[in-house]
Amino acid sequence: MASPNRNPIAADFARLCFIALAVALTACGGKDAAPAAGGPGAMPPAEVGVVAVEPGAVALQTELPGRVSPVRVAQVRARVNGVVLQRMFREGSEVKAGQVLYQIDPSVYKAALDSAQASVLKAQANVAQATAQVERYKPLVEANAVSKQEYTTLVTAQKQAEADVATARAVEQTARINLDFATVTAPISGRIGQALVTEGALVSQAEATQLAVIQQTASVYVNFTQSTGDVLRLRKALESKQLRTTGDGSVAVRVVLEDGSELPKAGKLLFQDLTVDATSGQITLRAEVPNADGMLLPGQYVRVRLSQAELPSAILLPQQAVTRTNQGDTVLVVAPDGKPGPRPVKVGNSQNNQWVILGGLQPGEQVIVDGFQKMMVPGAPVKPVPWTGLAAGKPAPAASAPGSTASAPAAAASK
Repeated sequence: MASPNRNPIAADFARLCFIALAVALTACGGKDAAPAAGGPGAMPPAEVGVVAVEPGAVALQTELPGRVSPVRVAQVRARVNGVVLQRMFREGSEVKAGQVLYQIDPSVYKAALDSAQASVLKAQANVAQATAQVERYKPLVEANAVSKQEYTTLVTAQKQAEADVATARAVEQTARINLDFATVTAPISGRIGQALVTEGALVSQAEATQLAVIQQTASVYVNFTQSTGDVLRLRKALESKQLRTTGDGSVAVRVVLEDGSELPKAGKLLFQDLTVDATSGQITLRAEVPNADGMLLPGQYVRVRLSQAELPSAILLPQQAVTRTNQGDTVLVVAPDGKPGPRPVKVGNSQNNQWVILGGLQPGEQVIVDGFQKMMVPGAPVKPVPWTGLAAGKPAPAASAPGSTASAPAAAASK
């Protein structure tokens, strides 16, 4: 088995050289490419790591980059003028709707409320006086003891006094609201960020001074883009039941973090309010993902996996076992006599640093994954040993081609 520190590019180069020499010698009928096994000067078989072909059900996945955004965001701003007296929350903590966050100096607004309440009392007193005069003059006007014009003037004065009471009560309500605004509360529940002002800071209603930001992250949105064609195929696949769905019929999505780990709880794909960007022709899709443990943060970069229908019989091979060129995709298969030979294969999508092989291999065949640099003599037998790279927790390198120069054309050719 090869050392874990081997150079994958050198291994891929050796593999290419081996395949080229094997093909050339086969075409030329070279029978003396290697000494007979066990003969004088024969080298011991090279030890290579292999995996046995085991077809099985493989779930296809589409992986796309995305960004996390909160479900709801509220900017806490000053709605009155004044000096901040106290901050009453811990930065980064969870707050409830209505929880007190800041206390702005309320003295001016308390005085304005007291003045408004006094005005209400004064207006009510004027109403009482005007009403009493109207009641006193009513029998007199009926007896023609006073003129109707004088009585009408008193009734008008009474109605004006009642209007003054309504005006005074509106002023009182405004003063009460301003006093309440001096106590800044959380408009929504969620996680509050850092305090943007400190005690002693002068905040302004006219400038709407921002005090803090609250974001709801118990569940978050993950936004990602796809072309219009991909979205159309996605929707058709959903309608034809080719996509795995959750209990409510929505498409299940998985979120992969930057370290490669996958969140245990799946989210669901949302199709509401789809719009096409006229400049790029891309459609922004949105997935809603549970985030009770707070692993996802607003603005974080993640990858989204859409689980598609299962292939009933497919093969997974480590990516380093497949050589991808413009001429096609090949692997090295160990024959029953121990000699390796190239085999063309049909490659599908990639999943977890593995290629989905759709055809070209038979069950039980041994595909070489490691030790290419040891096979220096084409046609010479090798000693296959089980490859333990994945079992030992060492995922195969994400090398889809033997060299950087062949990667782009090979990827283009595979599409």
